[in-house]
Amino acid sequence: MENFTRFMPVVCGIAIILLSCNASPATGQDRPASSSPAPAAQEDDTEWPAPATYIGGIPIYEEFSQAEPFFHFDNDTTYVINFWATWCKPCVEELPHFEELTRACEGQKVRVILVSLDFPRQFKTKLAPFVGERQLQSTVIALADGRYNDWIDKVSTEWTGAIPATYIYKKDQSRFIGTSVKSMAELEAVIQSL
Repeated sequence: MENFTRFMPVVCGIAIILLSCNASPATGQDRPASSSPAPAAQEDDTEWPAPATYIGGIPIYEEFSQAEPFFHFDNDTTYVINFWATWCKPCVEELPHFEELTRACEGQKVRVILVSLDFPRQFKTKLAPFVGERQLQSTVIALADGRYNDWIDKVSTEWTGAIPATYIYKKDQSRFIGTSVKSMAELEAVIQSL
């Protein structure tokens, strides 16, 4: 019993250390490692908006206002922002072109952001597995704000709200593609025009 009492502070200390190592942070507790880079900080030091939470490594923005800064960065990077959903066949068919662009522009000042408009109840069951299975390398975020009529004009007045839709901008120049992208060459042509 005397040996046990002598080692009790050591045992308690180890238990505290082990328990604190397993503690989850207050936000993002559902954030495992992901192949999709989280948009926390960029190579050009642009401050990206903080998500409300993460599901399967994917940043979740509950309202458009939380994600709106993605559309107003004023730096020398070209942003290619695609609106899509896993249930949208044309969206899924064009994803390889965005992935090809992400690979081709690695190390360049071009950033592809795939904004999922999947239903929030399906973020965990459909979106996260979809992104993981396809090992998407473009930045994937999810927007849970279903009040589309309140914010689609803030993206582009040309947008009817149909997906897929792609907004490409660099500083104050922008282009909007309101149909499916047919090739990476189509994306490159728009980027070059900026």
